[in-house]
Amino acid sequence: MRNQKVGSVMTTDVVRAEYGTPFKAVARLLAEHRVGGLPVVDDDEHVIGVVSETDLMLHQAAAPLAHEPSPRLRIARLTPRARRWAAKARARTAGGLMTAPAVGVHAEDTVVEAARTMARHRVNRLPVLDEEDRLAGIVTRHDLLRTFLRPDAEIRGEVIRDVLERGLWLVTGSIDVTVTEGVVTLDGRMERKSETEIAVAMTRRTDGVVDVVNRLTHRFDDSGFQNGTRVPGDVADDRLRRL
Repeated sequence: MRNQKVGSVMTTDVVRAEYGTPFKAVARLLAEHRVGGLPVVDDDEHVIGVVSETDLMLHQAAAPLAHEPSPRLRIARLTPRARRWAAKARARTAGGLMTAPAVGVHAEDTVVEAARTMARHRVNRLPVLDEEDRLAGIVTRHDLLRTFLRPDAEIRGEVIRDVLERGLWLVTGSIDVTVTEGVVTLDGRMERKSETEIAVAMTRRTDGVVDVVNRLTHRFDDSGFQNGTRVPGDVADDRLRRL
């Protein structure tokens, strides 16, 4: 089973800024290219940070209202985190505006890994790095969601071929596989309970799968065996530990 790589869905023509790029030039790049953020690179194309529309908006948000105290008094009351935001609000270049260090992924990472990184850091885009950690592209949430546009027939073929036949060495047709709107249903009888767990886990990790409906049954419940105890003829035990 081969999961789709970030390099296959990323955009390679990347709009970028340098550390000294002026504030207005950054705003112009974001507006002209209709992007919400862009990477900031050094002279060797290494990504040193990311600047977003939110970073630029801090200039607007930091402007005091008529009834507010002076900026000097307000800054004295700020928490360390708020002080960093205040510094961004006064920044005039991409280097001062950017969030650093940048959260990124590599082109050889899987789409699933990139999605987890986005969710964990709550970002909408990630710089993509090559083997030398130089900027190779950028991937957005929209790019990652393309995975779920795979046709049902294509997903079904991969589950049968890579999960059941190659992964579990099952005879073609021994397990019924149906896919509707990305939801895979597995129906049939397998030899051991551990094999049913592997079939469901591997299917769930297949690109484009929204969910898995498990209707598998088993002849032998091997869940009571302790680690290190092998069941004669079992083809699933090693695979289960690797998942």
